[in-house]
Amino acid sequence: MIHYLLNAFIGKNIIESGLTKVENEGQVGEDFEKEFNVNPNQMKIAGYFEAIGAMFLFASFLGKAFTRIGSLMVGSVMGVAAYKHYKAGHGYEGSKNALKFLGLSTLSFANTFNKK
Repeated sequence: MIHYLLNAFIGKNIIESGLTKVENEGQVGEDFEKEFNVNPNQMKIAGYFEAIGAMFLFASFLGKAFTRIGSLMVGSVMGVAAYKHYKAGHGYEGSKNALKFLGLSTLSFANTFNKK
């Protein structure tokens, strides 16, 4: 039961950030482009990847495959996000959120191999 709540927590937080990247409007889009050297198309792809991964995590109660796919999608985007934050000079404080969700999605992925 706890792992479903964990997946819902990850999904809720990630879908919000993913949809923000997909919308890519105004100051947020310009800040991303300047700060992280990411063009708008790459940002939209990452946003779609995050949002779809979050939806898979929401559907994790349907089977382990949904959890595995969702956590891999979210984990890959969060890994790149943490790297980009470090590269931009933000250090640990700037990449703390990305590292948190990378760790949680990795934990969720590893939990699917538990024999229950």
